[in-house]
Formats: sequence, C-alpha cells, structure tokens
Amino acid sequence: MTPLHAPARQALAHVAGRSSGEPLDPGLRITLNFHPHFLDRLADEGVYRSQFVTGTGNGGLTAHPGGDRWRRESRIFGGAYDDSPADTRPVYGALDFRRRPFGAAPRFGSAHLRLAATTLERATFCYPDSFLEPVDFGVASRMRLVALAEADEQDLLDDYVESQVHGPVVVGRDVEALVLDPSHRGTEVEEAARRLGCPVEWHGGFRLSVGELRRHPEFRGPEYVELGARMAVDGFLDPRIVQEAAGSGRYDPQDVKKVWHCLARFGAPVG
Repeated sequence: MTPLHAPARQALAHVAGRSSGEPLDPGLRITLNFHPHFLDRLADEGVYRSQFVTGTGNGGLTAHPGGDRWRRESRIFGGAYDDSPADTRPVYGALDFRRRPFGAAPRFGSAHLRLAATTLERATFCYPDSFLEPVDFGVASRMRLVALAEADEQDLLDDYVESQVHGPVVVGRDVEALVLDPSHRGTEVEEAARRLGCPVEWHGGFRLSVGELRRHPEFRGPEYVELGARMAVDGFLDPRIVQEAAGSGRYDPQDVKKVWHCLARFGAPVG
C-alpha cells in the first residue's frame, strides 16, 4: 500500500469509524471522470491533482480555505486536512460498481482514469455526492453504499457512489488505463494521452443529435437546448465539439457545462 501522510491516515480512520457493511468487491474499480483538456499538464507532471491545487474542475469551484468544498471535507474527514497543504488533499472520483464503459460519473467528463485495485484501500466513499451533505460513508473494508445506490432511483448523472482517493495518484503507478471518447482520435488530446505512460483505451463514444436534444428541454432548460443546437456541427454534438466550444471564449463555461450534461445524459454510449 502507498505510504500515507498523517492527515490521510487520520481521514481514513475517521471515515472508517462512520462506515458499516461487508467488504467491497475487490474486482470493482474507481474511475476519475474529467474533460481531457489538461492532458498535457497531466503528462508533464505524471500526478493527478485535486481542485485545491489546480483551481479548476467540472463541479463547483469552491476548493479554497473557507469555501464550500473545504467545509465539506472538514466535516467528512473530521478536520484531518484543515491545516494541510493543498497538494496533500484527496482527489475525487466514483466507484464504478455499474461497470460502465464510460466511467462511473460521466457528468464530470467524457474521459476517465481507471485506477488500479491498490487504490481501493486508501479511498473513502459517500452516497450521495458530498455536495449533498451525506450521512452514509464507506471504506473498502466496510461498504454498504453500493446497496444504497442500487436501491435508489436516481438519474444517470446522479447515481454514482463518490470516492475520495487519499495520497498521490501517480499515473505510472496507480492507473490501469486512460479511457477516451473516440471523437478525440487523431487530435492533440490523443497525442498528449500517448505521453502518459499508461494504456490508452476508447469507449463507444458520446454522440447526440440536435433532434434528440430538442426532445429534452426540461432536463437543464430550453436555453441550453438552443445553445447546444448552435454549437452542433452537422446536426450533432460530441465531446470534442463541446470541449472546443468551452475553450473558444464565446460561451459562458457554466452554460457549456449544462450542454455537456445534456450530451452525457442523452448521448451516452451503450454497452
């Protein structure tokens, strides 16, 4: 097991004390879903960083002292990280107990890192997402959260068991594979991915027609349907198109995120 610093050990022990249930199936994996625009940085550094370090993310950007994520982590981990440097904090992913080809939490991106089994022992878990102030927690040796999630009827984008991986996630040591959307084949994303030093795989691909998008105005709102229609190329959306729109400077990033949610929800690959 990767040696852990004192705050990580304290956090794991604190969550273990709040957990119950049978041990986790060792065949399951944690996935870290993300949009692959920062793969160059990941390839250069070789370490997956938390939002406290990068200042970026695909959820709420509140990872700073006194921010919402800081306060949530203080509550979940019993204050273990309150006085710790940013680069010691855990990274967030989800437990892929549904064994989906596109990762456990596609709302956070079309790409994912599939972590090695060894990371399970230094992970904590909660259900639902920590944003919702959960009261149910787990660790690898005490895990009842899968049963809770399976019994709960949630949308595809909300049905994951959140994980927090403590200690550094080193690509060359802790990652089984990077899994990408095929819309990024032959692009700078694939070029950066080949520098990571881990296997690169491809899932079936997110793809959504404007016609299908227009059938779901209630999901995130009709304004995001119209924005998605404007962003579409030849009547379709895919992750590459949405990522290029996000980097163009022409759209509010939070609006683009809502379009991505529509694509992830209604254009997910099958199988």
